Amino acid sequence: MTQNDPLGESAAPFRKMCDRFRGFLPVVVDVETGGFDWNKHALLEIAAIPIELDDDGRYIPGQVACVHLDPAPGTQIDPKSLEITRIDIGHPFRMAKPEKEALDHIFAAVRAAVRRHNCQRAILVGHNAHFDLNFLNAAVARVEHKRNPFHPFSVFDTVSLAGIAYGQTVLSRAMQAAGLPWNGEEAHSAVYDAERTADLFCKIANAWPPLPAVRPATGNTASDSVLDDNLSPIVD
Repeated sequence: MTQNDPLGESAAPFRKMCDRFRGFLPVVVDVETGGFDWNKHALLEIAAIPIELDDDGRYIPGQVACVHLDPAPGTQIDPKSLEITRIDIGHPFRMAKPEKEALDHIFAAVRAAVRRHNCQRAILVGHNAHFDLNFLNAAVARVEHKRNPFHPFSVFDTVSLAGIAYGQTVLSRAMQAAGLPWNGEEAHSAVYDAERTADLFCKIANAWPPLPAVRPATGNTASDSVLDDNLSPIVD
């Protein structure tokens, strides 16, 4: 802070993540499942990637957290879904976790990212994002998880973003239109699809002009008022 820079803005040339999305941290999520019905089909894989900022304030994918899940008691698996995902439920090296333990693993990584960016909560980013969110919410309800870091219904969907940016809504075609690599042989893995979706989200988001730094506020900030929809902040 100097006499010519009384607010210290030169030390913060771009907006922090907590000031960009009303206090939400975008986290890319992809799930692989035993079918299309989140009320009855099993959740089998989850991958989550927080969106970070580089030294120039541009969006970049963060570190992936992933887990394989044992099918929850009472859930079903459509054999046709396994033909697509090529998941071998009984593989000895799958090292799957029960649903509650698997959610703990993913949510701990997401909460750490939320705290690191001084955000209030995570918001799910996905390709057909409500599919992933509905399966996640169904698992949360089954195990009565009390520490879900994600907004319960709001999402950022790369289907809409890619449709606007490139005129494509299928992930593989959107990746190709964006000039990003795509390997169809690796698709339908939660990690691979989440990594590609994160690349796509960052490519589109970085096309917008960078947000300037915000002036320090003396009262309520956008992050402080993020809970106007009756959500609770992430507290550990």
